[in-house]
Amino acid sequence: MNWISNYVRPKINSLFSRREIPENLWTKCPECGSMLFHRELAQNLNVCTNCGHHMAISPRRRFEALFDGGIFTEVKVPEPIVDPLHFKDQKKYPERMKAAQKNTGEKEAMLVVEGEIGRTPIVAAAQDFSFIGGSMSMYVGNAIVAAAERAVKLGRPLVLFSAAGGARMQEGILSLMQMPRTTVAVDMLREAGLPYIVVLTHPTTGGVTASYAMLGDVQIAEPNALICFAGPRVIEQTIREKLPEGFQRAEYLLDHGMLDRVTPRKELREELITIIRMMMNMPPAIAADLPAPEIKAEVPEVAEEAPAVAKAAPQPAADAKG
Repeated sequence: MNWISNYVRPKINSLFSRREIPENLWTKCPECGSMLFHRELAQNLNVCTNCGHHMAISPRRRFEALFDGGIFTEVKVPEPIVDPLHFKDQKKYPERMKAAQKNTGEKEAMLVVEGEIGRTPIVAAAQDFSFIGGSMSMYVGNAIVAAAERAVKLGRPLVLFSAAGGARMQEGILSLMQMPRTTVAVDMLREAGLPYIVVLTHPTTGGVTASYAMLGDVQIAEPNALICFAGPRVIEQTIREKLPEGFQRAEYLLDHGMLDRVTPRKELREELITIIRMMMNMPPAIAADLPAPEIKAEVPEVAEEAPAVAKAAPQPAADAKG
């Protein structure tokens, strides 16, 4: 055994070799091309620090920043039938589901939770576009119904974050049937007199836009989010005309009365707290808690010692003259 080549040389190479740098430390902004350090980007909620472009963010990460202390509880969603149509394209539907679950770490395209924001109790639901395009499936329909039922039971408002490419084609007509189901779920909230607030994120398209995403009492969108039923490219090819600049973007829809607000992600939490408390007839939120006043120990007053001191004092000089 050659100990120089087998032991000494690898040891020296390990000491002086350059460390491998992970590839995910930097993210390139798709809008301005700036290279953003991953920690700085995460602290800014996946918003470009240079141009303000809003990148995708997972529902779990969004809820960690939204709820007080990042604490929330998941709401159980009924499980639908797996692969009801036995659909297969290039891959089988169950294989696509397993791949999406492995990549995202989530069970399905929607997460339903409950908790408090600014000490205001709410129920919230959010779609994950990275899970098969956030497509509307039977599970998503069950999730919205479960969220509405939980909100009605607890007497809380429902806040929904939409991000979807439409209905899931692997479930066919069963996915399209979630449009009337979710509409009925929204009606449950209105009958109970509870607010339903929708935050439309990029992109929100197809049957999602044609159902629960546009039924909110208050419609808020993130900047430059694409919100439409049919995409601009399909419309241009159909009518054979050039569309206006920024067509179907959040700012364009706000100018034409389809939205109530366009709010940056960093300001969204405070705006939601204000709107919800106003709609629920609650007092304004407390910005911060002041510490309780310190209770000081009682100190005996000096006046109590005065009589004893007076008795010990010598007689005045006037008595000696008498």
